[in-house]
Amino acid sequence: MESVECFLLRGCMLNRIVQEDLKYITNANLPWNYFEGRVVLISGANGFLPAYIVETILFLNQTKFKNKAKVIGVVRNKEKAALRFAEYMDRDDFLIIDKDICKFVTIDGQIDYIIHAASQASPKYYSVDPVGTLLPNVLGTYNLLELARKKKVTGFLFFSSGEVYGEIKGGAAIKESDSGIVPSLEVRSCYAEGKRMGEVMCISWFHQHGVPIKIVRPFHTYGPGMALDDGRVFADFVSDVVNNRDIIMKSDGSAIRAFCYLADATLGFLTVLLKGVSGEAYNVGNDVGKISILDLANLLVDLFPHKKIKVVKNVRNNSSQYIASKVTSNVPDITKIYDLQWNPVYSVKDGFVRTVSSFCSY
Repeated sequence: MESVECFLLRGCMLNRIVQEDLKYITNANLPWNYFEGRVVLISGANGFLPAYIVETILFLNQTKFKNKAKVIGVVRNKEKAALRFAEYMDRDDFLIIDKDICKFVTIDGQIDYIIHAASQASPKYYSVDPVGTLLPNVLGTYNLLELARKKKVTGFLFFSSGEVYGEIKGGAAIKESDSGIVPSLEVRSCYAEGKRMGEVMCISWFHQHGVPIKIVRPFHTYGPGMALDDGRVFADFVSDVVNNRDIIMKSDGSAIRAFCYLADATLGFLTVLLKGVSGEAYNVGNDVGKISILDLANLLVDLFPHKKIKVVKNVRNNSSQYIASKVTSNVPDITKIYDLQWNPVYSVKDGFVRTVSSFCSY
């Protein structure tokens, strides 16, 4: 029998949970007609977060649009992307292009929207490939902003990160105007500082060239299709549950994180693109989904008692690749995006049940 991840890569549309998510997203009261008949270019299209956007637009083509949108997915590994989007490869409304966005990018024809989501987000890359982590957010952003300027796009969405806030003392919910410490001489900062520079570039092209940029700052997002070897704690925990292993704690578990289910987050990203204000950044996360890492581990054990697994505490992380974050609390203030009529609906409990179920329903 093929592995769970291979099954999901082979086509998430086969999955009942994903089908339900796409219906939930597209039933939202958004001006979806803005996409109708338009061309949407998505960098890093087969990544965990942007892949759901690809599927959402293709689902709109099937359910709402008479004049289909065209989705162009720019990827580094076409073979892997073909596995992830196996159900869509023969469609005329979807095209995969194998390009390195850190090099000169030229695309023939019309482009109406650009969604720049290409980035190495997993902390397991920060120590082994900090240059490769940094460059898509700097050189890649430059190339796509220039493409947006030349094509006179209707919208440009930059995927930043909640990591740009760095370490903020006090533990209060983080507003878009807040700014904490990101140590520039620590290699782990390659991701956060790359995202910060990407944001500054977006703002610069907005002010000088009129590129209609909008920025989303996702916080911890989980759901169907995420890589179980991602290296982040929630992926490790889901991998343990799916594979019937005890959950191994690599810290004391006291850090507080806010977890947002993928369908909610995807709807948030598209809300910003379609309704947000150009030149602005928006947090996308679940402010009521905050929980300590230890409590999350215990919750997952309790949610799946038939798996007979337990939490093993205080095991030192001996990985030479993973660099842990020093941020003790990372919870967004989502007032700004809430004013765009977006609000996450899935609780941590419901979201993780759906996530684990999506990996097990094959």
